[in-house]
Amino acid sequence: MNLPNMLTGVRFLLIPVYVVIFLKGHLIPAFLVVAAAGITDVLDGYIARSRGLVTSAGALLDPLADKLMLLTVFGSLVLYEHIPWSAALALIIRDAGLIAGSALFHFQGKRTIPANRMGKITTVLLYAAIMFIFFDLPYALQLLWSVVGFSFVTAFLYVVQILAVNKGKAQEERSDISGPA
Repeated sequence: MNLPNMLTGVRFLLIPVYVVIFLKGHLIPAFLVVAAAGITDVLDGYIARSRGLVTSAGALLDPLADKLMLLTVFGSLVLYEHIPWSAALALIIRDAGLIAGSALFHFQGKRTIPANRMGKITTVLLYAAIMFIFFDLPYALQLLWSVVGFSFVTAFLYVVQILAVNKGKAQEERSDISGPA
């Protein structure tokens, strides 16, 4: 257990805190909890990479904590009709697919790759859309739908990268079996 993994654990703990605050109708404090989760996400990633503290557990739990927080936020926003269910459903399908696919690859011993720059941009844009929604700013839903579309593009690119990495791994393994060329 290192500091980045502890920060990831904090993000898991912030999920029920967010739910309680949101359900009490305190939208701005609820948004601040979401923002705190976002800040811990940035911090744990920075600390892990800069101090060489990247772990396989962290690589698996970090995106899970992010996805669960975002799914909880979007679920609560749908429940209270701040966003359409179709937007949340699109994000749930995308995130569930990415989580299931990553877990499948991981447990099959295949390579997974950390979130790339496009994935990080998607997350930042999702947080921006959440802020627009919580503060009832103009064009909030248009921003949300733009981010939903962008998130599918980035998910597709991520899948292409994972498949390419694993295709290369399979070719390396075949060449190892057959011996030198």
